[in-house]
Amino acid sequence: MKKLYEILVPTKFGMPKVKKIPKKHHKKWDQVIQGISGGLTILAPSKGRWTFDSKEFHEKILPVRILCEEADIEKIIEFTISHYRQHAVMYYVISDQAHIKYA
Repeated sequence: MKKLYEILVPTKFGMPKVKKIPKKHHKKWDQVIQGISGGLTILAPSKGRWTFDSKEFHEKILPVRILCEEADIEKIIEFTISHYRQHAVMYYVISDQAHIKYA
């Protein structure tokens, strides 16, 4: 059963050196995710703020919505952690009832 998930994608690589992620890198992620799930919706950037190792970090994050099965979101999260060199990635279920009506 497919669910609608939202994942928070970073805009900067993390430690030890903070560096802006190039658009080309994001586009590669988009292609892989679309290949797994069939599609994605990238929302407007939002402000993110969190603490890691007693340091506070601020950056824009990209909320992305994906309709897929649980096994697929697990693949997506593993790829996201690796692709963006993250310690963790936040994701959550938006809805367990998402519908698509075709003409």
